[in-house]
Amino acid sequence: MKQRNFSSAGDGVLPIRRAALLAAAVVLAVACSPVFNWREVPVGESLVAMLPCKPDRAERSLPMDTATVSIDMAGCEAGGATFVVARLPGGDASQAEARLAAWRRAARSPWTGAQLTEAPWKLPRAAAAPAPWALDVANTAADGRPPEAHLRWFAGPDGQGGTTLYQAMVLGRPSAADAAETFFDGLRLR
Repeated sequence: MKQRNFSSAGDGVLPIRRAALLAAAVVLAVACSPVFNWREVPVGESLVAMLPCKPDRAERSLPMDTATVSIDMAGCEAGGATFVVARLPGGDASQAEARLAAWRRAARSPWTGAQLTEAPWKLPRAAAAPAPWALDVANTAADGRPPEAHLRWFAGPDGQGGTTLYQAMVLGRPSAADAAETFFDGLRLR
């Protein structure tokens, strides 16, 4: 019986091993740098959000009806879409309802001509009033606006007896079909 030496470079085994090791290294490199790197991010005192990347934080002025209000935002871009959570002091229950209605109107205004679908929405532990609300946008016009947007509004306690209003938004079409759902399912009021 002839003994065969499998470590010799001449029999083709070594190049196969190198190719296998190289393939494994490529798989590991890709696995270590995912497009969606989900993480929990606190947004104020009462909300934790799941964002697909390390968020930037900013404060922005938003025109609503006859006033301009300041909102805090945390968001990032991943997989071809922008994921943002914004918060706005809502005041007492009567003020919160009016402020949320104004915020929804302000968010709809840039989408003239797009298909808008609005409906009640559910989020565990969200305040009943103002009620959680959803807006989904389909934009078929080649006008520079994203092809779709998904917005969700809800309210929670501010820790001082008042209400904080929130808007969670996915702007654009994420490269993973379940990314928007993962984002919205990851919203958790404390």
